[in-house]
Formats: sequence, structure tokens, C-alpha cells
Amino acid sequence: MGQKLGTITQYRSRTVLKTVLPAKMQTSNLAVISTATPVITSQFNSLVDVGWYGGAYQLGSAAFQPLSGKIYSQFPIKWTFLVFFFIFEAGSAICGAAQSSPMFIVGRTIAGIGSAGVANGAVTTISAVLPTRKQALFMGLNMGMGQLGLATGPIIGGAFTTKVSWRWCFYINLPLGAVVGGFLLFNNVPEPKAKRPPMEILENAIKSLDLPGFMLICPAVVMFLLGLQFGGNQYPWDSSVVIGLLVGAVVTFALFLAWEHRQGDNAMVPFAMLKHKIIWSAAMTMFFSLSSVLVADFYIAIYFQAIHNDSPLMSGVHMLPITLGLVVFTVISGVLISVLGYYLPFLLAGGAISAVGYGLLSTLSPSTSAANWIGYQILYGIASGCTAAAPFIAIQNLVPAEQISLAMAIVIFWQNIGASTSLIAANAIFSNSLRRQLQQRIAEIGISPDIIIDTGVHSIRNLVSGSQLTAVLAAYAKSVDNVMYLGVAVSIAVLVFAPGLGWKDIRKVKDLQAISQDSPDKPEKKPMIQEAGVRELWTNGAK
Repeated sequence: MGQKLGTITQYRSRTVLKTVLPAKMQTSNLAVISTATPVITSQFNSLVDVGWYGGAYQLGSAAFQPLSGKIYSQFPIKWTFLVFFFIFEAGSAICGAAQSSPMFIVGRTIAGIGSAGVANGAVTTISAVLPTRKQALFMGLNMGMGQLGLATGPIIGGAFTTKVSWRWCFYINLPLGAVVGGFLLFNNVPEPKAKRPPMEILENAIKSLDLPGFMLICPAVVMFLLGLQFGGNQYPWDSSVVIGLLVGAVVTFALFLAWEHRQGDNAMVPFAMLKHKIIWSAAMTMFFSLSSVLVADFYIAIYFQAIHNDSPLMSGVHMLPITLGLVVFTVISGVLISVLGYYLPFLLAGGAISAVGYGLLSTLSPSTSAANWIGYQILYGIASGCTAAAPFIAIQNLVPAEQISLAMAIVIFWQNIGASTSLIAANAIFSNSLRRQLQQRIAEIGISPDIIIDTGVHSIRNLVSGSQLTAVLAAYAKSVDNVMYLGVAVSIAVLVFAPGLGWKDIRKVKDLQAISQDSPDKPEKKPMIQEAGVRELWTNGAK
């Protein structure tokens, strides 16, 4: 029987890994453009669009995330995952073939839509395939690979951009996706509960998938993020366009909540789950946690390429301290959580260290020594690694298996909204600050700020030199510093919301009551039982 148990565990582990790999492809796709972005902005003359290169990806992911959870709860996990993975690949192909900044942004949005289901599917598969006591360990591996993608993305993007073309940052996903997708076809993923035939679901799609709810949440997300992007860039913050978009987003989101409340447990996002303390605490924690990872990523790359005149590849190399901190401490935290059973200490430590790291990064200047910027990045990387997996581990262990896809959709939705908001806010801070800093130094520079901004990061030295260049670099450095203050704020916010996840020991495996309108805020825990698949295996072995 022990040999049989080991064989099944090994098979399940292979299934998880084959699902995790494409999920990590879409994670690295987010980071890989950080070092390629300056070259892309130079080619398309689109420095003002830099926030959308990351934000559009998150917009697509956030808009479709709630629907992805409902789809996973209705359709088979394996085939749903493969469909979303194909959409991600199609978006990557459009990005690689882009001939303009708008076309590139459209491709990023489509890739983001695919990533919504890929990210949810990876976590849902871990919950469906593995016993509860092994999930924290594999979540550490899952998030570690994700952080590896985030951390090595800048180096990979820099290498492609320097040696071949930035387009290969996206084309590379196509052959890799074909191989990984092929492997997935030959693996089965067990379903937490029996599901109806797909055609029966499609015949009643409006009710089954709550499409009216999707038609409310999608425009709410788009209007909100467009309002943030336009504010201070294309239009003043007090313009009718920006105010109209933000007010429209709030009103539409309120209508979405009212509709979901009316739908009850059949809603795309069941209202009872939105009110559940563990779920909304995890959602708000991830809203700020991923922001604390991404805010620095794009702008440290800009710092190295603008101030140090790094190539995209060298800027990725100079960001290796972040890579080491992210990867090592994501895996370490996942392993320690599985051994010790508690996830909250890692979240609190990560938030505190992140705030300190961002505070130090806000002192970057053209004269900052290598020892200092290396140390600052290490702190930032360690902090990001500590906060990566804990909220997902909490959801996996404190929400019933059949509702994990819905809970994960809520958490990842708010995570992506947070990332989109922070990237667009960071872009607004950077672009507005850069314009202001250049205007303050116009007597020294002698060139209009608009000309310098439009020329792109890699063309600065073709435009100015000597004392003029010194003044421009000082303006760039100060603008990057101002972005880091946003990082301090989102890191502190993690400390505010993380305690809501509670002080739980995940080593105690319990059967959880489904979260519904009639259930209490905290899932009722029944007497301890073994995980269903393992219990069945032991029963068969005894026979």
C-alpha cells in the first residue's frame, strides 16, 4: 500500500508540475518586458505608454478573472486550463508581431485574458490533485517558479532585446507553449465535484456562468483603469473625461455588487464569499502584495538603463540581487510554512522589510554606490519572496475544495486590480514627476521636456551631453525616487490587511463547510478526516 500511495503521489506531482509550468510562463511574461520596455518605447516613440505595457496585461487578467473562477466551477479543469492557455499564446503572438504601440497594448490585453485562467487553473489543480498537507509545499514551489519568472524575466528580456530582438520576448512562448500544452493533453485532473455536460452548461450559459455579472464587472474594470491612465497624462485629473470614467466605474461596480447579491450562491462571485473574512483579507493583502513586487521592477530597470547607460541585458544582470531574494525566500517561506504550519509571520515580516527596502530605494541617485543599490535590492527581493505564497496557502487550507476556484478568482482579481492600479499610478507619478523635474532644469538643459520624454530612454545621450546630460539624469533619478514612495505605501498596506488572515495552523486537516448565504462567516469545521483521495486509497489498500 505504501508503494501504491507513493506512486499516486508521484503521478499527482508530475501533473501539478506540468500545469505550473505554463502558469509560470505567463508570470515571466509580465516581468520579461521590464528591461525591453525602454527599447520598445524608443521604437514606437511611446514613453507615455510605458504604464500600459504592464497595465494592459493586468487589465485583461483582472477583467476576466471573476468569470474564470465561474468557468472552472462549471467546466472540466483540464480543458478550461488549455483554452485559457491558448488565448495567452495568441496574445503573445500579437505582441511579437506588433507594428505600433496600440497593437502591442492590444496583444498584452489578450495575453492578460489568457493569464486570468492560467493562474487560477494552476492553483485549482494543486488543490484538486494533492492532499492538503502537501499543498503548502507545492504552493511554495509554484510561487517560487513564479518569482523565478518575475526575477529572471528582466535578464531574459534584456538578453533577447540586446542579442536578437525584443519581439522574441514573446515569440519564445509559442514553441514552449506547444510542448507544454502537448504534455498537458496526456494528464488527467480530478474534479472536486461532478460537473454537468458542457453542452448543457452552454445552453443555459447566461444563468450558469452569470454573464450579466461579467457584463457589469468588465466595463467597471476598464473604466477604472482608463481613468487612472488618462489622469495627468492625456487629460487633467479634474477633466470631465477622467471624472466620468472613475464615477462610471464606481457606479457600475456598485450595480455589479447589487446583482451578485441578488443572485446569491449562483452568482459569478457569490456575495457570501466576498463577505468571508479569510477571503477578503487574502484579496486585500494580495491587492497590495503584488503591487509591492511590481512597482520597483519597471523603474529600477529604467534607472539602470537611463542613469548607468546599461544595455537591456546588463540592467537585468544588475537586478540579480532581486532575483536571488525573490526566488530563494519564496521557496524557503513555502517550505517553512509547510513545516511550521503558520503563514502570517512571513506576511508581516515581508511587509515590514519591503517598506524599509523601498525607503532605501527612494534614495537612489546618479552617484549611488554599487554596494548600496545591491543591498537595497536584496532587501526588496527578500521581502517580496516572504509575501508571495502565504495568502494562497491560506485560501487552499481554509476554503472547501469545490469552492477554491471561485475564492482564487476573487483573490487573483483583486491582486490584478492592485497590480494594474499600482503600475498605472507609478507611471503617472513617474511621467508627471519627470516632466516637472525637466521643466525645473530647463535653463540648464535648454531643450523642451516634451522632446526629451518623446525621444525615449535609450536616445537621451543622442540628444544631450555634458552638463545638459547631468541635469537630465538627475531629473530621471528623482522621478524614479518618487515612484519608490508608492512602494513604501503599498508595503505598509500589506501590514494592515494581513492580520485578517488569522493565526492558523494549516497542519491540522479539517473538513470545511461550503461557504454560502446560510453559512457563518467562518467555515464550520467538522471532526478531523483524511483528505478524500488518500482516505479512499487507504480503504482500498485495507481490502
